[in-house]
Amino acid sequence: MVLNASSPGPIVGLTAYLDRAQMGVWDICAGVLPANYFQGVTMAGGIAVLLPPQPVDPDIANRVLDRLDGLVITGGYDLDPAAYGQQPHPATDEPRAARDAWELALLRGALDRGLPVLGICRGAQVLNVALGGTLHQHLPDVLGHDGHRAGEGVFTRLPVRTVAGTRLAALVGESADAACYHHQAIDEVGAGLVVSAWDPDGVVEALELPGDAFVLAVQWHPEQSLDDLRLFAAVVGAARAYAGLSRR
Repeated sequence: MVLNASSPGPIVGLTAYLDRAQMGVWDICAGVLPANYFQGVTMAGGIAVLLPPQPVDPDIANRVLDRLDGLVITGGYDLDPAAYGQQPHPATDEPRAARDAWELALLRGALDRGLPVLGICRGAQVLNVALGGTLHQHLPDVLGHDGHRAGEGVFTRLPVRTVAGTRLAALVGESADAACYHHQAIDEVGAGLVVSAWDPDGVVEALELPGDAFVLAVQWHPEQSLDDLRLFAAVVGAARAYAGLSRR
């Protein structure tokens, strides 16, 4: 889709990482995000804005959200288990407190105002924890294998079956070939959320909030296959509708 001045796309914010980056002679801490995330948004007709971790409170989050038509909570490091009342597993990443606080504040503000939300991998876990759910901190302990994260940056392809009648099933049909790279997953489902996809191991692969607002999160990585833009097109379409309502 080609954007033009008479028909601008909706503005979709994507949360970013605060991490080490090497650029030429520079080796620095930077706000970064793999390009395929925001390429998915722009290819679907949206205008992508990156949202790096920073000090936050509800007022700051709301000022940011005032300028967005949609929000994507991206993948990345594990959430601090303290957010869902657990001690860390030895395999759980060191906490990234700034990113956790930033994303939880943005997400809660987005849910309060009905802003369209797409969660990806960690984003699904953030949504679940924000609504009172918990996580399996290390799937190999639960399943007895590490088939959901092969390691070394290699994504595992898993068949995922959707739940009939859900928003996800309407978007992708009965099944999807999911690119997975996660060692954590949904355990207790958060209040109000419904499971909209499972994998053959019985792992929750997608969650959504029923209702008019677009709130959908998948445990897999749709940004790894930009020949299939259905999830990005869905959040951009919902953002476009939200922008139209806001203008009216």
